[in-house]
Order: sequence, then structure tokens, then C-alpha cells
Amino acid sequence: MNDYDYIFTGAGASGLSLLARMIATGRFSDKKILLVDKSDKKRNDRTWCFWEKQAGFFEPLIRYRYDKLWFYSKGYEALNDIYPYQYKLLRGIDFYNYCFELVKSQPNIEWLHEEVTAVSSDASGNIVSVNGRRFSASYIFNSILFEKPAMNNKQFYLLQHFKGWIINTSVPAFDPSAATLMDFRVKQEDGTTFVYVMPFSETRALIEFTLFSPAVIAQEKYDLGLKNYIAEFLGIKEYTIEEEEYGVIPMTNFRFPKTTNNIIHLGTAGGQTKPSSGYTFQFVQKQSARITEALIRTGAPFYEESIAQKRFDLYDSTLLNILYHEKLQGAAIFTELFQKNKMAEVLEFLDNETTIAQELRLITVLPKKVFMQAALQQLF
Repeated sequence: MNDYDYIFTGAGASGLSLLARMIATGRFSDKKILLVDKSDKKRNDRTWCFWEKQAGFFEPLIRYRYDKLWFYSKGYEALNDIYPYQYKLLRGIDFYNYCFELVKSQPNIEWLHEEVTAVSSDASGNIVSVNGRRFSASYIFNSILFEKPAMNNKQFYLLQHFKGWIINTSVPAFDPSAATLMDFRVKQEDGTTFVYVMPFSETRALIEFTLFSPAVIAQEKYDLGLKNYIAEFLGIKEYTIEEEEYGVIPMTNFRFPKTTNNIIHLGTAGGQTKPSSGYTFQFVQKQSARITEALIRTGAPFYEESIAQKRFDLYDSTLLNILYHEKLQGAAIFTELFQKNKMAEVLEFLDNETTIAQELRLITVLPKKVFMQAALQQLF
């Protein structure tokens, strides 16, 4: 007999999103559940930014929202109305506090503050190893990527890495009605590099220095990039740093398995990070909704992928091919995409929700020869 019905390995966005949805249905109170994570999640270690057409599951937690977004590059800048979308900001600590209050309210859920060292699923059972101890379950929901996958010659592994500061200024310096989605005016010497700015008020904002490249850079270079951007492009001379955050997200077209027998892989470990952009949070929400629906409908957490996903896999692989081999600068690609299309349609495309007709209109603005060659390399 299994120790638990469900074990969740990792208390990050993917595991907690699924667990919160399951709790909200009121359908799983008879299940014995274990949540394992070495972190107590008591600090604001990250910020999630994403776009939605409608109120999402975590709508009450949204701190800031924007109807307009700036895009900047050398020679082009535009303020775009993104209707029917809103761009939203969710602080990690608000998300953790909300989810753990839900968890604590459920007597059927145990929370273990220890490190998961391995997960396995075979004919002998579904096992989670935690510092020498073994726990079994009917299903394991795993959000831990234990190691970098081995690539073949058509697979690429880049990193989206970033450092952000929340700063306060003594005089008004920001327009809180609009955020900056991408600003490519910064130097591109270390790879595709941009800054995004999320104003909270006229005197307070999150500024994030972001790169797409094969490796991270020294912390001092992120700091210098932030300082230079704040001085040169925002024109701010005096400010204080309220908070810092740092993160690294894999951008890869490696086909992570969605399941391994009765292990269901979540988040980045389950292929829910968008390879060409690094966005993850909204894809996690879609996966969580599908798993919850499947559990309610069939009693098992398995669901079918959309046929359209194969198209978006090809688009993502094509872009990674180009960026990895430095066939074109990322700044030039994104500038073409946003300058020659409506931003709302580009956001829909990045959400994997466009039709073939829309996709053809969107991508034909890009350099055809380079993209066609890269696409053919990925196909054959």
C-alpha cells in the first residue's frame, strides 16, 4: 500500500499552482498528500509577469496591471495598447503566502521541509527519495529538474538569466500607467540583452536586466547593466535599492517527458517553459487546469497535448537555432516582430494561441531566408 495518494516534489509555481487548484475544487480532501521542498518560501525570491485576456485563477494576488506596454530598440520605439490583454505582475511572496495558507487549512496535506534527492516510477512502485528516506505514492507530481538533459544536434540549450532591482526615487521618474516589455537599446555584447521596467508608482519600479545566452555572467555585470540603464535611459541620478532578485531559466527545445509512468512532470521539468521566450507562469496555469480536470473526470492526471503544439515547437526550435548559432541578433528579430505586427497579436502568438493564418502573417515579416533555412534544419 502506498504511503500517499499524491506526492508533490517542489513548492514552486508549478507544484503550488496545481495543488491550489485541486484544493479549490473541494474534490480531493479524502486524498493523502505530501508536499516536499527544502525551502520555507518566506522571502520574495521572484516576480512573475505575464499577460491575460481574462481574470485568472490567481487574480486576487495581482499587485500591478498595465493596459499599455512600451517596446524600445535602436531606431524604433512605440507605446502599444495591448487590448484584449492586460500585463500583470505577481510577487512570489504573495503567491507563496496564499498557497501555503490553503495548504495549512487542509488536514490531509503534509508539508516536509527537506531536499528531494530522486524520484522513480517502475513496476515496483512510485518512489520519492528524501535524504535517505523513501516515500511511495499512487502519483508523483514532480517539478524538479535534477540535471541538464543531453542534447542532440537539433536541440539547443540557452539560458534566460536576469537580475532585477526594485528602486525608489526621491522625485517622480516613472509613468505607472505603462510598463516596458523590452528595451533593446542596451549593449548586446553578451548575447540577446534587454531591460524591462514595471513601474509601481511615480517613484518606485522594478527594473530587470535580462539576457538570452549559453552561460550566465558575473554578478557585477548585471549590476553595471542596471546602473547604466537607470542613468542613461531613465535619467535617474539618485535612488535607493529596496529589493534584489536573480534567476536563471533554461530555454531549450529538448523534449522533456510530460510523464514517466506515474510521475507527472510539472513546470520547466515538464516542458512548460516557452523555449523562445522563457515565459513559464501562464503555461504552468494551463497545465495545472488540464491535470485538475483530468483527475476529476477520470481519476488519473493524464491529458492529451494539442495538435497545434507541434507547430509552436517548430517555431521555438527555429528561433533557438538562429540565436544559438548567432545567425541574427535577437534584438533585430524581436524588433521586426513587434514593429511590423500588432503587439496584442504577438502576445497571442507567444502564448501559443494563434491560428495558422495569424502565424503566417506574423512570421513573414522576419528575414525569410535565414528563418526558412533554420526551419528546414529542424525538420530534416
